[in-house]
Amino acid sequence: MSQSKTSGYLFQAITEPINTLANRIFSQQPGLLAEKVLDLVHKSDYISRDLSWVQFNYRVLAQARNLDRNIWERLKFLAITASNFDEFFMIRVGSLYNYLDYNRERIDYSGLREKPFKSALFTAAHEFSEQQNLLYVEDLEPEFAGNGFAIANLSELDETEMERTYMFFKRTVYPMLTPMSWDLYHTFPILNSKALTFGVVTQNVDDQKNPQRLSFVQIPQNLPRFYEITRGDKILFIPLEEIIRWQMPKLFKNIEIKSVNLFRILRNGDISIEESDDLESDFAEDVKRRLAGRRTGRVVRIEVEDNYSSYLMKILRQRWDIDYDNIFVVPKLMDFTGLWQIINHPDFKEDMPIMPHSVPPMGVAKGFERDMFEVLRNQDIMLHHPYNNMDPLIALLEQASEDPNVLSIKLTIYRLGKNSRIVNALDKAAQNGKYVSVLFEVKARFDEENNIREAKRLEKAGCFVIYGVGSFKTHTKLCLIVRKEDDKVTRYVHMSSGNYNEATSRMYTDVSILSTNEVYANDISEFFNVITGHSIPDRYQYLITAPRDMRTQLLQLIAQEAENARLGLPCGIVIKINSLEDKDSIDALYAASQAGVPVKLIIRGICCLRPQRQGLSENIIVRSVVGEYLEHTRLYYFHNNGNPKIYGGSADMMVRSFDRRVESLFLIVDEQVKRQAINILAYNFRDNVNSFEMTESGDYIAITPKSAEDVFNIHRQFYKVTEADVAEASLF
Repeated sequence: MSQSKTSGYLFQAITEPINTLANRIFSQQPGLLAEKVLDLVHKSDYISRDLSWVQFNYRVLAQARNLDRNIWERLKFLAITASNFDEFFMIRVGSLYNYLDYNRERIDYSGLREKPFKSALFTAAHEFSEQQNLLYVEDLEPEFAGNGFAIANLSELDETEMERTYMFFKRTVYPMLTPMSWDLYHTFPILNSKALTFGVVTQNVDDQKNPQRLSFVQIPQNLPRFYEITRGDKILFIPLEEIIRWQMPKLFKNIEIKSVNLFRILRNGDISIEESDDLESDFAEDVKRRLAGRRTGRVVRIEVEDNYSSYLMKILRQRWDIDYDNIFVVPKLMDFTGLWQIINHPDFKEDMPIMPHSVPPMGVAKGFERDMFEVLRNQDIMLHHPYNNMDPLIALLEQASEDPNVLSIKLTIYRLGKNSRIVNALDKAAQNGKYVSVLFEVKARFDEENNIREAKRLEKAGCFVIYGVGSFKTHTKLCLIVRKEDDKVTRYVHMSSGNYNEATSRMYTDVSILSTNEVYANDISEFFNVITGHSIPDRYQYLITAPRDMRTQLLQLIAQEAENARLGLPCGIVIKINSLEDKDSIDALYAASQAGVPVKLIIRGICCLRPQRQGLSENIIVRSVVGEYLEHTRLYYFHNNGNPKIYGGSADMMVRSFDRRVESLFLIVDEQVKRQAINILAYNFRDNVNSFEMTESGDYIAITPKSAEDVFNIHRQFYKVTEADVAEASLF
């Protein structure tokens, strides 16, 4: 297949800096205000958080246009961008409307106030949406027929297939549909966020005062998006909305239908959950009540098919107090998240790439997890997911749940997998009489209901369950197991950058450490006393925690590298995180750069720092890795005059991580594990398949192998790491 005309424009969109975007928007608004706005944007030392996020989604979209991937992989990444885009509107755009709707002041990192920034943000969002749709229509859909499937129109079906489709509608779909009218006698219905909905305008000639009426038909979200028909060796996927549109007259009998338009809304999902000061209140029930508010949050986006009814849109705009910025016209298929039905279809399972099998952690033999207690008494183990699976941790918890010598288990939970073996192990441990303490974060966005359900289950089993820590969101990932061994007690710890979630551990890259190091154990034991009680520790030796002093300690570590540079000592900083947004941290990195410290940053998503700006950040390079796995690892490396300090953990360099979350970073002390961490960082800078480099203006350039240079794909190479590779790893 030849390179499509979207490719060049998409690359331009990936690399368009906020400066260029601002020029295009405000050059059309001549005058002193526009000049002032442009001057602010150009001079700002910081990149807009939200526009940086849009840039990130372009890097994901680039995977969907990668011709080295097959059609199912490309559809997968398109579906991911759609899901990301939905969450962006529900959370980030929702947050912006919290300021706009309540007349609160907000100045973006780019220097723009609320309304000019809204204009910039929606311009960027519309351009991204156009690129998604263009890629689907011009690049992806034409490939369907050659790969054994099609998203078909009803007109393409033969008589027998039409009869089958009608019977499906009659028996399954029709009984579930409920027309919801709005007129003098009916209140305006509450329409669900993210659900496909028909706006139906009808004509009633007998009512002279109100001849046009508006009704809504919401498509059930518990039905498959497509009705499937097998035709020989080909599968036809019939969009459910087209079947309903075809049979719409059955819902409006003996009345004239003027127009039928499909649309989809997104509501503000940025709810701030604060725990009541009343210690007797049932916090879990409070969260349940607040979750209900998501059904009625303000509308922040409408997707609608082309040539929509002006009457329909006039009413929707007035009802939801939105303007044309909020309206996104979709030329063909609406809601690309529905493509998962095709991507995951069992007939295409063999067409998805097969990733290598996980390998044992470095330094241990295969099958070691049969007795985790014995293994960990002799060494620390680093798990690097998904290259190493979660079996060692799960084996440890399952053995602990049945071992008569285990006295207690303590664990923090942020996100869980479905049918979690970890929860099953905790349940069994409690039933076996062990003391089990679990801190469930019921404010984990969009996972609140699942967490509450599992927490209630563990409470019934006899576990001591804590529902969050005050107004802070508990994001740290720590586990402590206490076991009686002969005449002493041994404590086994697990510290991680990722969640206790078996499903995501196969898709996200994360690092964790299993250890019996007593200093770790003391720190974690003290930390659990803090988050479950009223203890205030004097000092942790190996942990850095938030909201206590994480920002302060990281700033001190950065400042020490700057001081070493000024003294002519070896220095260097390498940080791998998801997001960099905290201004104090950015300013400290700028100061380190100006002192001569080489700074290498690997930031998957949001980056508000400008690298390579003259006089500010010439010594800073920023890369982003976006590929087969979602990069979720957090590692902080400080050269420390040749005696590196390396931390792993749950925290990004964000205001929320430092000030509004319970987070932890753990110092890596085992020499072999330190070498592994250094190798992980070094490999990230060798990748030339999944990497993008950020320039001073905020754009991202894809990194590709130079001539005669070997392809280095970290999402494959990490399965092949040897001890010799680790021994040779170097960052500076």
